[in-house]
Amino acid sequence: MSENSKEIKNTPKLRVITTVLQGAVKLFLRSQVSDIKELDIDIQASDRQLLSGIIPKVYVFASGAVYQGLHLTSLQLSAENIRINIGSILKGQPLRLSETIPVAGTLVLEEEDINASLTSPLLSGALNDALLQLLPEIGRKPKSIIWQKIILSNNQFILFANPGTEINTELEEPLEIGIKLNLVDSHKLELIPLSEQYIQAQNGVQNGHRFDLGSDVDIEYLELIPSKVTCKGWINVNP
Repeated sequence: MSENSKEIKNTPKLRVITTVLQGAVKLFLRSQVSDIKELDIDIQASDRQLLSGIIPKVYVFASGAVYQGLHLTSLQLSAENIRINIGSILKGQPLRLSETIPVAGTLVLEEEDINASLTSPLLSGALNDALLQLLPEIGRKPKSIIWQKIILSNNQFILFANPGTEINTELEEPLEIGIKLNLVDSHKLELIPLSEQYIQAQNGVQNGHRFDLGSDVDIEYLELIPSKVTCKGWINVNP
């Protein structure tokens, strides 16, 4: 039998493998989120590469995803040279990565989705930590703070919160904190409080605080404009 005949004979089987792999990738991605409106995947690989457990390149687009309470407006991802457990996948087992891969991505968060995320442990915890670092006299008991709303502006945002009954009883009015956001480098963000009452409390000094995102994160671009945040960069996805 000629090589061409063998290739034609095996094509249906290989197409089944591609379909199974696409389904496994979708199942893996859906397992990472609690909800998602749209998910498109483009796997660019030859049949031989797929059978070897190698995906040279994959593109992912998602919208309306909810990850640990965070509402993501839209997310575009791309990754190269991905190694997976293809043998186990063909036996019906979940997809697993064989090694760490860098993933390039563009994340868009609209103000409405950010506000819907304020009760998530990830975002509320990050805000509590930031408040404790920026304004320790306000954030003595950050767990009692109830975040109510966020308003986005050009490279800054305003946070509104209820301080609760256990925190700093001298504050009768809800908290309103303006914060400027700077991208110091690909791994660090700087937050600077802008509200006049807190600047006065710091004797007129705008004390900022830098937050290290770690070596697995590499931010290339970060933009805050009214009603939207856009972030582009890389993140390492570990097995």
